[in-house]
Amino acid sequence: MTTLGDSLRESAVFNLGGAVTMIVDDSPFSLTLTANALAGFGIRPAFTVGSGGDAKRILQEKPVDLLVVDTDMPDIDGFELVRWLRRSGLNPNAFSPVIMTASHIRRGRLNQARDCGANFLVTKPFSAAMLLERILWVARDNRPFLEVGDYFGPDRRFRDEQWDGPERRADRMGATKASNTVEIA
Repeated sequence: MTTLGDSLRESAVFNLGGAVTMIVDDSPFSLTLTANALAGFGIRPAFTVGSGGDAKRILQEKPVDLLVVDTDMPDIDGFELVRWLRRSGLNPNAFSPVIMTASHIRRGRLNQARDCGANFLVTKPFSAAMLLERILWVARDNRPFLEVGDYFGPDRRFRDEQWDGPERRADRMGATKASNTVEIA
């Protein structure tokens, strides 16, 4: 028996047939490929939209269980859409898992995906098996949502283990205080 906050067992069985899913991608070809991949494991996307603006309108009216969002779109890019969603206050959509997709990703863009509140980033081309693996990963993910500064989304830390080494931040903080201190005689 699991309690609230426990992660799901690795052997848990998922029925994805009832999941209300939205795919947001400006490429009709990518929309079709992603929808077909999802259909292969029982998910019929409720919404397939070609722009961030259309996605916003639907998200304000309909609850969605999972979003698959492309990073690069002409009107509102995926990063801006996810950032808006997380900050929107729309319940339950602000807390829905978001898997972002990207054709070309540089480290800075990867950081943008993390910092906008996405749960995971998958690079294109991806296999249906890879997409399913990531969907199951976000279904099992039990990281809490945090609001820190202008960030609102799942905790960006993946590890929940204690650090046995020396506390380096405290050392740096002490050095910073010492260098910012001016003695008045």
